[in-house]
This record gives sequence, structure tokens and C-alpha cells, in this order.
Amino acid sequence: MGDIFAGQVRQLDPKIGDALRLVQITDCHIFADEGEHLQGIDTRQSFAAVRDAVAKDITSLDLLLATGDLSQDGSAESYTWLARQFDRIGLPTFWLPGNHDAPDVMERHFTGGRIDAARQVVAGAWQIVMLDSTLAGEVHGRVSEAELAFLDSALNRYPDRHALVCLHHQAVATGSDWIDRKGLLDAEQLRERLLRHDNLRAVLWGHVHQQAHHRFDGVEWMSTPSSCVQFTPGSREFATDSAAPGYRELRLAADGGIETTVNRVEVSGFDTE
Repeated sequence: MGDIFAGQVRQLDPKIGDALRLVQITDCHIFADEGEHLQGIDTRQSFAAVRDAVAKDITSLDLLLATGDLSQDGSAESYTWLARQFDRIGLPTFWLPGNHDAPDVMERHFTGGRIDAARQVVAGAWQIVMLDSTLAGEVHGRVSEAELAFLDSALNRYPDRHALVCLHHQAVATGSDWIDRKGLLDAEQLRERLLRHDNLRAVLWGHVHQQAHHRFDGVEWMSTPSSCVQFTPGSREFATDSAAPGYRELRLAADGGIETTVNRVEVSGFDTE
């Protein structure tokens, strides 16, 4: 264990009872210039709508997970703007990078009173482990040997705590050929490594701009919509969808049970589902 945990772990107490409640926001794709759009969508506007929806429920929420592609251009301006927005929500916020992010710039500028770069959160009967699946200069991802060592050490450190593991790239194929070609190069190896741990309960990611929820090997495997543009499920080639921006809410029970919903947010130009 040793130095691998230096500055990495945060301890939190659930606000209400012994269940942990959290939200995941992902794939915000914010630009330095507020006039920039992604696939015709104002990503700052759509993020603000998601931000406001989450903030309405803050009294019963414990924390927020931001799972990559927070910026579209890796700019200091995009992270500075996002830091203010997440801080306005008012929840402890833990993040990991995506393929569009610039991790070094994030470290310097994605900061705020409630934003935390810790890689492991221990709260109630649960632990949350944040993995970096990015490869510099690449859209696809890989979980390095160093990250796998961190994963093993983190989960072994608290063997009696249920585990939620988060990363940016999909751990399970979506059925959309084009985005699956841009997913994890080592997804099968990662799943095998994860399933060595009896305390694993769920794996959560972004990247695919669509929602999915599978259960196999006793584990929940989940992807979450973007806070801006969505990709069409089941498409062979790149295609965008008219589904509205969204985020995922999770309730992690003390007995290891999980309740989760995807909430869509009304924004001009989208259809709500």
C-alpha cells in the first residue's frame, strides 16, 4: 500500500441514515470560448441546466462524480468555468480525466472549495475508486499496470467495504460499433481484474454519450448520458441522437444494494425521454 495512498483517500459520512447518495455528471465538453458549440449544442447552456437540476436535490445528496471529457479543448478557461459551476452545486466533487481532457491543466485549474482530486472515497459502507483510463493523444483508452496496481491496492485496503469503480471509457461494449472501436483496448483484462475482488458491486463510466445498465457476475455495469450531446444507440457509424442531456443518480445501500435512475433535463433543442 504505502505511498500509493498518499493524498488519495477521502473519508465522508452519509448525510441521511447509512445509505450513500451520489450523482454522476459526465462528458460536459466545455470550450474556452462560451460561443463555441458541439454538434450545434451550446455545452455551457446544457451543463447549466444539469447543474441546476442536481442542485435542487442537494439536501439529500452526499457527493458528485465527474467522469471525464469535462472539457472539449483542455483549456484553462474551460476548467476555471467548470470549477465555478461545480462549486455552485455545493457537493464534494471527485473527478477523473477523459480523452478530451488535459490532466495537467485540470490539476492546476479545476479547483474549488468542494472539488477534490482524491482517487478513493470511503463513505459509510462503501468505497469509490477513480481510475484513469486515458492514453495521451488517443481517443481510445487503456488501464495501465500502474492503475491496475492502484485498483488492487485500493480495494484490498478496505475489503469489508462495498466497491464502486469509476473510469471514463466503457468497460462493456455498447453495441455501437464506431464508439466501441474507440473504447478500452483492454476491457476484457480489466473486467477479469475487477472480478477478482469479492467486494466489487458496480462499475460506472461515461464516454459513450448514452445510458446503459447491465448486470452480470453479480456486478452492475453502467454508462451515463452526456450533459450535452447524445450518441445514437446501436449505430454502426457516428450518429447523434435527439435525447436530452442527463445525469445518473445512485443510492448505495449499506447491504451493497444499488438503486439508480438516469434523469433527463429539459433544454431547448432536445427531446426529453
